[in-house]
Amino acid sequence: MSKLGKAPIPLPAGVEIKTDAGSVHVKGPKGTLSYPLEKGISVKVADGKVVVEKDEKVSMPRTTHGLFRALINNMIEGVSKGFEKKLSLVGVGYRAAISGNTLDLQLGFSHPTKVQIPSTIKVAVDKSVTIIVTGIDKHTVGQFAAAVRAKKPPEPYKGKGIRYENEYVRKKAGKAAKGKGAAATS
Repeated sequence: MSKLGKAPIPLPAGVEIKTDAGSVHVKGPKGTLSYPLEKGISVKVADGKVVVEKDEKVSMPRTTHGLFRALINNMIEGVSKGFEKKLSLVGVGYRAAISGNTLDLQLGFSHPTKVQIPSTIKVAVDKSVTIIVTGIDKHTVGQFAAAVRAKKPPEPYKGKGIRYENEYVRKKAGKAAKGKGAAATS
């Protein structure tokens, strides 16, 4: 049994959870999410808490129990509070804008970079250098933020590129110039 898998998940007010035919559905004030359940995993609601149980008779990896508990916890948190990722553009002339359902990025390339925004998330641009990605599905929000960051990851010499809000970029020292002593000995 998994330590995390056995821990009950508190169910916030206004959130409903249902299971049917091998899938779990979570409905809350921000929307609805569903996910298919693995054979041998069951979800029970009692006293305002959700308990994920594993059938010991079904053979499955030990980590599956804790995984499904974490997935259901993320679904409950998503439909009640939502998820948010902030990206910042660092570099002279780097900027972002939204046109329709496309994120238009100016990243120092000779051409504009465009990224399609999925319909399940919302993207906002603040002061043309901060991109705010919000949504109810943690996976979709994180995946879109990673796809945007991958267009121009921060480089280690000047730190230019797209980075997460509180990401620390360790900078490297550049090439050392040759000193006077090296030229005098030859």
